[in-house]
Amino acid sequence: MNNINILWVDDEIDLLKPHILFLEQKDYTVTTCQSGTEAIEIIEDQNFDIVFLDENMPGLTGLETLAEIKEKQSNLPVVMITKSEEEYIMEEAIGSKIADYLIKPVNPHQILLSLKKNLDHTRLVSEKTTSSYQQEFRKIAMDLSMVNSYEEWVELYQKLIFWEIELEDIEDHAMFEILESQKNEANLQFGKFIDKNYEDWFQAKTDAPVMSHTLFEEKVAPELSKTQPTLLVVIDNLRYDQWKAFEPIVNNYYKKEHESPYYSILPTATQYARNAIFSGLMPSDMEQLHPNYWKNDNDEGGKNLFENEFLTAQLKRLGLNHIKHEYFKITNLKSGKKLANNFKSKKDNDLTVVVYNFVDMLSHAKTEMDVVKELASNDKAYRSLTVSWFKNSPLLEIIQQAQQLGFKLIITTDHGTINVKNPSKVIGDRDTSLNLRYKTGRSLTFEDKDVVAARDPKSIFLPSITMNSSFIFAKGDLFFAYPNNYNHYVSYYRNTYQHGGVSLEEVIIPFVVLNPR
Repeated sequence: MNNINILWVDDEIDLLKPHILFLEQKDYTVTTCQSGTEAIEIIEDQNFDIVFLDENMPGLTGLETLAEIKEKQSNLPVVMITKSEEEYIMEEAIGSKIADYLIKPVNPHQILLSLKKNLDHTRLVSEKTTSSYQQEFRKIAMDLSMVNSYEEWVELYQKLIFWEIELEDIEDHAMFEILESQKNEANLQFGKFIDKNYEDWFQAKTDAPVMSHTLFEEKVAPELSKTQPTLLVVIDNLRYDQWKAFEPIVNNYYKKEHESPYYSILPTATQYARNAIFSGLMPSDMEQLHPNYWKNDNDEGGKNLFENEFLTAQLKRLGLNHIKHEYFKITNLKSGKKLANNFKSKKDNDLTVVVYNFVDMLSHAKTEMDVVKELASNDKAYRSLTVSWFKNSPLLEIIQQAQQLGFKLIITTDHGTINVKNPSKVIGDRDTSLNLRYKTGRSLTFEDKDVVAARDPKSIFLPSITMNSSFIFAKGDLFFAYPNNYNHYVSYYRNTYQHGGVSLEEVIIPFVVLNPR
């Protein structure tokens, strides 16, 4: 039994007897009336699941009736049925949030399809999504056992994100748990892949992915021109799934030209990865060539204070001195609003760079504030919170203005972040760096299986803080914890968002080029 109550409003309702009988045979309950006034009275007394509404009636028109119904019950789905194909009627009806629009003469199967689309939609989508993922699950499992190149890892990670977002609204939690276990398995294999291949990517003759230090030269510079201004937005700490979650909002103003994820360098931390983007250099080269701009983990003061100077030096090195550029770092609402208010004045720049810091602040706040722990308790909630921020942020205002001014838009990030679940014990001296996902220092003691270790930092172009210091990077969803005060430390940091280590979420990150609509 459907127990679905339908109200059908049409001044020629007698002609629709065959349709009504057809629906009643399918166990739908149909109430009929012949005018808008009558419909509004009935709706006040009875509950309906859906309304079929004729547009062309004497007295109150269908559109007027629709407006009254929506005023009384805004969530009641209304299907407009009309003889007219006039565009303004369609636009009025769609603007009033109708559920569907049918042109007369309608046949019973069209009505049935509309009912299923509007009332069974969630269940049907859920069932279809579940069965599609079940089929894809086997393919992903096979791919996981064979994936062996950085391109294949990007493809696999994109698949996992696609299914994570597809499955997030369905009722079948068992499917979601299967996906989670696939992500964990993928991260296990990805850690081994990075351990085996990362160092080789710095050898001259090796095929390597685009990485933080090559991103600007290989991906950004070719997009720059004197004929169209470019807005480069670097959203700190943005995961690929978060970009996918708010991409539809950006699509209202921009159409995507191409999307090519790239690899963050290790450590996947702002001080290393973002400086590498703007300087076009690896950290050990930055330390050597720009000692006045580079700071190591144990140096006092801000570690990302010279990004504009790094960028200016890189533009000069690439022979792009003619590119007029301006750089902005947004770390709070006030500075975001200020740039949004003044953005029109940037139209004469060839390149405007905006580093936006909200997502990074969000991940730190989750560690420190109980309310954010509640709001971002898992990846789905974390995505939702990012979308909510983006919709209401000065960054969206800036992007809207950039579209009106004809800017090309590039959206990227410096690294992603991962929800850490499991501790891994590490011992170091008091000069060991503080990050939970990577450590650098002398005489580090750690669990071999839990880390990618660089005993000679120079082999992966990282600075050696002392003669025999090394780097270790946590794999998967692990975080480093010291043996002293272990239990308190572990309960404080478990289920927080951290970065600096080796995971698909931190390493494979978005780079998107868009043109104004």
